[in-house]
Amino acid sequence: MAESDPASGLRAGFRGLTTRGRSFLAAGITAVVCAYLLDQDALLRVGVLLAALPLAAVVVVANTRYRVASGRRLSPHRAVAGQEARVHLRLDNVSRVPTGLLLLEDKVPYVLGPRPRFVLDRVEPRGHREVSYRVRSDLRGRYPLGPLQLRLADPFGMCEVTRAFTASDVLTVVPRIQALPYVRLSGEWLGQGESHSRTLALAGDDDVILREYRPGDDLRRVHWRSTARYGELMVRREEQPQRARATVLLDTREIGHRGSGPASSFEWAVSCAASVTAHLLERGYQTRLLTDTGLSVPGPGGGDRSSAADVSGLVLDALAVADLSDGGTLSRAEEPLRTGGEGLLVAVLGELDDTQTARLGRLRSRTGGAIAFLLDVGTWAGLRMLAPGTGGDDFRARVRQLREAGWTVVPVRTGDSLPDLWRAAEGARTTAPNREEAGA
Repeated sequence: MAESDPASGLRAGFRGLTTRGRSFLAAGITAVVCAYLLDQDALLRVGVLLAALPLAAVVVVANTRYRVASGRRLSPHRAVAGQEARVHLRLDNVSRVPTGLLLLEDKVPYVLGPRPRFVLDRVEPRGHREVSYRVRSDLRGRYPLGPLQLRLADPFGMCEVTRAFTASDVLTVVPRIQALPYVRLSGEWLGQGESHSRTLALAGDDDVILREYRPGDDLRRVHWRSTARYGELMVRREEQPQRARATVLLDTREIGHRGSGPASSFEWAVSCAASVTAHLLERGYQTRLLTDTGLSVPGPGGGDRSSAADVSGLVLDALAVADLSDGGTLSRAEEPLRTGGEGLLVAVLGELDDTQTARLGRLRSRTGGAIAFLLDVGTWAGLRMLAPGTGGDDFRARVRQLREAGWTVVPVRTGDSLPDLWRAAEGARTTAPNREEAGA
């Protein structure tokens, strides 16, 4: 904690007089004035004592030169909406003198709850204290925590001076993720079922792909025939299994959703996209998140170099701050799907019109498999009115058009269970379209 000059410390001390301190000071001044007017020496002594107490507190607090350091640790750094996270605070006294009474207050957004406050009586030289508090939010997002404020107070509560640290942290509240059952999906690899092809096929010794030896390589991989031929150590390159690809398309158009807050259709769609992405990553898919704005997470080539945990973290961070867009179409997502949509496509869609339905139908031929969670947004509570002409008949028509184009369509209504819908996606692709329509 940085030290200030005496003049500024005294000014801060007078500004930090509490209600009790100001009352004592006012009472002392009043008693001194009355003693002077009435010529009462006893009253004068009482007045001087009353006024001296807060003034002494100001001097003591203003000249306090504690050197303390603080630290903050979040557990976990990514909290799921509706679940609690714990914030651990540590205060170290790095000076050679013990501290007096310390009041700690951490600054948190109101959506996480009230500001936590702690009282530390005394911290010995080179000692430390640890405290913790819990935060919880039903709304996903990124919330700043801190900076930590330290209040120095005298034992009588006459004066308090606030000094703030500069460090702060960010708590990321991610959407709820539901565990999905294992089902067999169409088009898990280039439309050819669930097989994972390999990039390198070792048909014989002449087909071995080699590279020069690097420090740390396993000597069992040395290819001696090629080593003798080239005059330097050559090793066999390891087989690299090629992962099945998947794209999760999230429709964030404001005109495609209804409702507000955690009960809106958009929040359901965000939670669905997060759950599907996490499930596909667990199954070994090279997965990316794509929105109607053209945002792709991870970016080009990012999925090839990143582990499943890294990709999951990037996707959850992006979904934590996802918001409704003002776009009217899904056109900005079509180009990424055309250039890299040869794997499985899972789309979470809001309200569609004829044009959007037709364009999605044409994209089906470029994917190995396509599953659409089509939200019947008219069943979600909210005040936002739907566009003229939309309703139950139009929703059933969209379901029929997408199925005729080859999509596996799962109609979604408010209150539906996502694990049940995911399980239904397996049976929907083997059911005749006319029979599916009746259930839509």
